[in-house]
Amino acid sequence: MGPVLLCVLLLLGLSRAAPQGHEVTYLPGLAKQPSFRHFSGYLCAGPGKHLHYWFVEAQSNPQSSPLVLWLNGGPGCSSMEGFLKEHGPFLIQPDGVTLKYNDYAWNKIANILYVESPAGVGFSYSDDKKYATNDTEVAHNNYLALKDFFRLFPEYSKNDLYLTGESYGGVYIPTLAEWVMQDPSLNLKGIAVGNGLSSYEINDNSLVYFAYYHGLLGTELWKDLQAFCCSQGKCNFHDNSNLNCTLKMGEMIQIVEESGLNIYNLYAPCDGGVPGSMRYEDDYLITHDLGNSFIRMPMKFSWRQNLFRMPVARNKVRMDPPCTNSTAPRTYLNCPEVRKALHISPDAPEWQVCSFEVNRSYKRLYMQMNDQYLKLLGATKYRILVYNGDVDMACNFLGDEWFVDSLCQKVQVARRPWLYTEGGENQIGGFVKEFTNIAFLTVKGAGHMVPTDRPLAAFTMFSRFIKNEPY
Repeated sequence: MGPVLLCVLLLLGLSRAAPQGHEVTYLPGLAKQPSFRHFSGYLCAGPGKHLHYWFVEAQSNPQSSPLVLWLNGGPGCSSMEGFLKEHGPFLIQPDGVTLKYNDYAWNKIANILYVESPAGVGFSYSDDKKYATNDTEVAHNNYLALKDFFRLFPEYSKNDLYLTGESYGGVYIPTLAEWVMQDPSLNLKGIAVGNGLSSYEINDNSLVYFAYYHGLLGTELWKDLQAFCCSQGKCNFHDNSNLNCTLKMGEMIQIVEESGLNIYNLYAPCDGGVPGSMRYEDDYLITHDLGNSFIRMPMKFSWRQNLFRMPVARNKVRMDPPCTNSTAPRTYLNCPEVRKALHISPDAPEWQVCSFEVNRSYKRLYMQMNDQYLKLLGATKYRILVYNGDVDMACNFLGDEWFVDSLCQKVQVARRPWLYTEGGENQIGGFVKEFTNIAFLTVKGAGHMVPTDRPLAAFTMFSRFIKNEPY
């Protein structure tokens, strides 16, 4: 192309410089191909590290719409879960073949970039196949991947940028934001974290209260926990050295995490029935994500150590989140036609919802996110939303509410119900408390995956956040 013609195209605004070979031109499973453009391929996240992304342009006015990065958590779980089961434009159906359009897709109002991070998760991989990593390395790798995205899609570099995520995204997003806020070429406007891990200690302490007041523990166990784990009105359910407390916490953990309750949604059934800690399916040993609660408690610690010693026959161990069914997305994404449509590398592993290898070797370096939040708030130019489905037990609402309160920001609007409209009627979506530049919001009746459980309420919340409208 001659320089004169290129100049003309630039002036006409036709320079949508999307990378060649990344555009998805035909996606299996859809009755009708979308009117918006979408792209799938790999971002460079450092030497030899290839992170798979799936980018969907906004359904209207992509050039002027914000760009939103989305990361699921784990650590070691795939953002394709967020795409195909939460707020992506196409939702996987139980047959593992069909996709249906999502009426409440977040790309109705924003360009959404889904990234599978870190390497070893989903279709992401590294050349050396070594997948041990940690919080700081992942934050830097995610930043490099984001920079590579803007290299491939320079037309989006000036758009408003939001970083969003869920669960262990409560660590990924604020630590990534530390990198992004130092880069003047990126137009960061804010972050949103859903059912995020913000502090191990607060998450543990609050979960015991959540469990008791949701009728799970009974008065006898509650009295014993109070007697052995609390003194002078302060309870430590997180890393208490009292042996009696440890024993009673063992009973509590057994009820909440191991009895067959759905930890991601207390009131939802457990997919697959009440699970054991391990089971076999075909040639695979299926183990469950150990979660992020009570990692300092001896029984959880020893179970974790035993898991670390297991030989990681990579193609024979599968880690599924408890009480969830990942068969449909796994079937769909491993279909050869789908892998081809999404430009998946032949070097990429078979897709699993979570990587056992990444999770078991992951080093957790941050025990709380206070410093990262205070740094963002101290800049006084970023907006933060911390939102929680209020029936999740993996990262419960009470813990994140305590965490936001602990940041000691000035209250702007007292805690109140927020409303959304369904079928022409106003309904209570949950409760919201607004501080200077940060809001804490609950979504009533939603579990860990808020957009899955309450799609319209979640879309309303997201829209108000992105458009800076009152909740």
